Formats: sequence, structure tokens, C-alpha cells
Amino acid sequence: MGIQNLLGALEKQVSMLEKELDLLPDLPFTSARFDQVLFHHRSNKLGGYLQEIRQNMKQLSDCVNDSRIEQVKFLAERLVAQIEAFKREIATQTLRKQEEKFAHRSQERDLYQRLAEHQDYERRLMAMVNDRELQLDKQTTLANQYKLQKEIAALAGRLARCRQALMRIEKSIEKQENSD
Repeated sequence: MGIQNLLGALEKQVSMLEKELDLLPDLPFTSARFDQVLFHHRSNKLGGYLQEIRQNMKQLSDCVNDSRIEQVKFLAERLVAQIEAFKREIATQTLRKQEEKFAHRSQERDLYQRLAEHQDYERRLMAMVNDRELQLDKQTTLANQYKLQKEIAALAGRLARCRQALMRIEKSIEKQENSD
């Protein structure tokens, strides 16, 4: 009779988890939430992990009915560990939302920092091009003129790539601001 009480208590825990999960938005997450040893299932939503808990619950019931004592012991311990881990994850959902907001804000700052850096690169490259063009006008030998023209062409290529990077960063910032 003790084993039936255990099964009943575990069933109750699983149904409580289902109810708690129903109250949360079913949003995907990007980083792993559980130890790979604890859960075999890989999902980017909590519902997938709850499904594995349900499957283990059914397997435990089957093992109890078939009197497979060693498997019952193993599955019961595993199920309790999974349920505890799942409870902890549900309890941290509000913290995770705050963590995501913080990560989003720091990503925004990173984009603006990259924008400022690239704008500085662009300004310095334009100054270098202007400097070389002034030097080119003062050159009298063909060898020096050729050398400066090569430098100007290389700087112009770097400036074009810098401006492309600036446009990509600006688009990322615009996309981010429109999604907020």
C-alpha cells in the first residue's frame, strides 16, 4: 500500500506542475534549463520537459504493476529529482524575465557602442583619405604619386566596408527599437 501512496503523491505533484505551467507563457528559451543527465529530452520550452516527467510517471506505474522493484526504485528517485528541478525552474520564471530584460538592455548598449566606434573609424578614415589626397597634389615624382594612389584606393576600400558595417548596425538598432 505504501507504493500506491507514493504513486498518488507523485501524480499529485505532476498535476500541480501542469497547473503551474498553464499559468506561465509558453515562450521558448535559448539556454539550457536542466542538467543533461537529469532530462534526456531536449526542448526549448518547459512543456517538453513536463512531457518527459509524464512519460516517466507512466513508466513508473507500469514497473509497479509488473513488480520490477529495482526499476521502481530508480524511476522514483529520478522522477522526484525531475519534479524538484522543474519546481525550481518554475519558481525562477520571474527572475528569468528580469534577466532577459537586462540582457536586452545591455545588447542595446553594445549596439550603440559599436555604432560610436564605427563612426569614429569612419571619421578617421575620411581624414586619412583627405590627407593622402593633399599629399598627392604636392607630389612631383610618378613613383610617389603611384604609391599615394594605392594608399588612397586601400583607404577607400576600408572606408566603404566601414560604411557598410555602419548601415548594418543602424539597421540592427532600428529593428531593435521597432520590436520594443
